[in-house]
Amino acid sequence: MPATTDCQRRSILSLGIHSMESRGGGSSEEGEVELERFQRQVADRFTELSSSSCSHELLSISWIRKLLDVFLSCQQEFGMILCNNRSVVNKQPMDRLIEEFMERSVKALDVCNAIRDGIQQIRLWEKMLEIVLISLDSQKVLGEGQVRRAKKALIDLAIGMLDDKDSGTSLAHRNRSFGRHNNTSNNHYTNTNHTSNGLSRDHHHHHIRSLGHFRSLSWSVSRSWSAARQLQAIGNNLAAPRGNEIVASNGLAVPLFTMSSVLLFVMWAIVAAIPCQDRGLHVHFNIPRQFTWAAPLLSLHEKILEESKKRDRKNACGLLREIYQMEKYARLMSELVDSVNFPLTEEKEGEVKERVAELAQLCEAMNVGLDPLERQVREVFHRIVRSRTEGLDSSGRGHSTG
Repeated sequence: MPATTDCQRRSILSLGIHSMESRGGGSSEEGEVELERFQRQVADRFTELSSSSCSHELLSISWIRKLLDVFLSCQQEFGMILCNNRSVVNKQPMDRLIEEFMERSVKALDVCNAIRDGIQQIRLWEKMLEIVLISLDSQKVLGEGQVRRAKKALIDLAIGMLDDKDSGTSLAHRNRSFGRHNNTSNNHYTNTNHTSNGLSRDHHHHHIRSLGHFRSLSWSVSRSWSAARQLQAIGNNLAAPRGNEIVASNGLAVPLFTMSSVLLFVMWAIVAAIPCQDRGLHVHFNIPRQFTWAAPLLSLHEKILEESKKRDRKNACGLLREIYQMEKYARLMSELVDSVNFPLTEEKEGEVKERVAELAQLCEAMNVGLDPLERQVREVFHRIVRSRTEGLDSSGRGHSTG
């Protein structure tokens, strides 16, 4: 795909830049540099993200974190542009365009809440795998009771993940039946997983009972809430600014469209990756190719859609690569424990140890990755809230700061 030329970039911004000069709204050169720098930085970040999206990294926890980093940096720079052009923000058509952006941002807050709930659901599945890991601990003498406990956890995991595939609304409905867990439960397995002698029978049974009461501490979306409808609402009427809007806004309509498109794409991508109510990927991105960031963003959109169409991912409850790995290892471990007969042969014992070691690596990666991912989603939420407050203040619709 050919790179966008300087002439094409200027065709987007020049109307607004020339208007700055004619209205006395500031230096034409300074305005051009600021707006073009933002477009270039957005393009660079998505180009880097797209080029690093090899098959084994795309939609992994680490990749989602990079995506959220891109959003946070773009949001910060966009806020600086608005701050530097306060005199234009509360004039037509910017006041209307800003209001539409604020509405999209509010809808994105619900997506963030739903994604945090989805991360809690992944934690539940991961803890079930850790029960398998603890039950089949290679440092123990494997017995029939331990195999039965591993089978029970694997069955519970399979049922839980199957429910989320079969019904987009089952996640919230089922999880609301769980009782509230205490604040230490998230770290419980981190502490017990390295116990050399394993868990006592009573302690292990306490774990199984507690998982029956696992739930997110805060459910903030209703049972009828739909991620697919929310994404459609965020993208509703999102179109590149017309020439008269660019002129009247001194060019600011362009970065506003850019940030709105980034917001929509990031929300769409995390909904694709993380389990949440009524997931849907049918969102159209109407982005003219003359925007420098359009090609890498649309390339990522295409890659994610291709991933969703793969036979083994088509009906997944989430495209997150670690969810795929959890399903894979759950299937392998189920086949393994079903084939176990006592007394164990040396060959079968070696196979169990090998699988347990692989499962331990996955559980460790999940333990390490989920907490910072959730913190980033929380940071995106708070950044959107702050930017909305600052936007209202700068346009005179917020509280007075005098």
